[in-house]
Amino acid sequence: MILPELSHEWKTGLSLAWSGYIAVLSIWIVMQKRAPVSTMSWILSLALLPFAGFIVYYFLGPQRLRKQRLKRLRNRANAHAQADLARLRDASQHAPPALQQMARLGTAACGLPVSSATGVELLSGGARTFDAIFEAVRAARDHVHLEYYIFEPDRIGTALRDLLVERAQAGVRVRLLLDALGSKRIGRKFMAPMHAAGVEVALFHDTKIGRRLRPVTNYRTHRKIVVCDGRVGFTGGVNITDEEDKRTNPKDAYHDVHVRIEGSAVRWLQTTFLEDWSYATGEKQHRSDAVLDALLPQVEAGDIPVQIVTSGPDNAFEAIHRMHVEAIHSATRRAWLTTPYFVPGEPALMALTSAALRGVDVRLLVPRRSDSAIVSAAARSYFDELIAAGVKIWEYKERMLHSKTLVVDDHCAMIGTANFDNRSFRLNFEVCAVVYGPALTQPLVAQFETDLHSSGAVRAHRPQTFWRRLGDAIARLFSPLL
Repeated sequence: MILPELSHEWKTGLSLAWSGYIAVLSIWIVMQKRAPVSTMSWILSLALLPFAGFIVYYFLGPQRLRKQRLKRLRNRANAHAQADLARLRDASQHAPPALQQMARLGTAACGLPVSSATGVELLSGGARTFDAIFEAVRAARDHVHLEYYIFEPDRIGTALRDLLVERAQAGVRVRLLLDALGSKRIGRKFMAPMHAAGVEVALFHDTKIGRRLRPVTNYRTHRKIVVCDGRVGFTGGVNITDEEDKRTNPKDAYHDVHVRIEGSAVRWLQTTFLEDWSYATGEKQHRSDAVLDALLPQVEAGDIPVQIVTSGPDNAFEAIHRMHVEAIHSATRRAWLTTPYFVPGEPALMALTSAALRGVDVRLLVPRRSDSAIVSAAARSYFDELIAAGVKIWEYKERMLHSKTLVVDDHCAMIGTANFDNRSFRLNFEVCAVVYGPALTQPLVAQFETDLHSSGAVRAHRPQTFWRRLGDAIARLFSPLL
């Protein structure tokens, strides 16, 4: 009689504990006020993990992050921007209303206004990108700032490290900000020459328990930024790794693009880097006018309108996501999207299908061979409804496609670090350059057409096994978490 009675009590106790666990976990997740689909996905997923779900959510779940803006830096950058605004004002009056609204959206969502560039150059491939970056670093006389998600201690990484050491020894101030997870292979031995030369190295969101009681393992800086003397800047999809260099890895090197920007728009890449640096290092010192003048030099205003747009989990407006959706909605003739990871949310999916349904030439280029099987499967689950709406889809066949670009008509081009998925739009710190006018649209259109020669069209009635379709459908269930 005693054992059955204890067994019943244990069952009751466990049932109550389980119910309490689900209730507490659900309240905690709901109070984050995230997207309903994402919230339900977390609740249902973690409910299947007895008590371990609490630990999973604690380390991997959404967190509210705050990243302080450097007001003095932004005020100085905005003061310099007045010359740009005066020069661009006449041109903007003749711009389509949709573009004017888009520029206002970008400014309101992330606080960075339209600026200008004297030159914008599309860099196709890692080899060309690395050559351009190395050339700019060699020419730097005051400072070099770099921020990367992946920096590998391989051939190209070692070459760049040695160049940074050389520039630091020559009196140039060098700062290198690396994502702690993406660049986890960088060790003390590799960094020793940089430390000895005076290169300042910092890690973004160290995954170890340090000054944060709750380590940040999910929110990464996916940004790729290089700024030399505040006058030349780079951003795009290319990381510092031999995987991006066909000279080292001719068979399997990623196919990627980057952009080189020269002129006053670089000050906003500079501002983005310095705010990330301050956040990662905790440096809060007030900068003198002399230091600010070196970081944000007065440069000639150009004729190319450029807007740097940033987004991350510290800003609920999802600026890059909104800019993509707004750009596609504004399309009247074409919207050509290239992305390595395609997992759209409802607004982005609606924008693409609506544009195609109203007669816009909507094209999507994704890799056939991705480095993430579940993301590739989730992407395929959207193909049928996109094709039914009139979207043309190609799969790049030669190697891993890593480019992240969008071309709308002949007047708007976007290139940056953000993939077309929830992780980039909501979880990672990202940056992109929006170039208004033909300066970048024409090169990107030519690049897109060239890439199609190495791609295969996805057909509406393509052969698919039941298990393939089932796997794709299951992967789609995890879209809010990808």
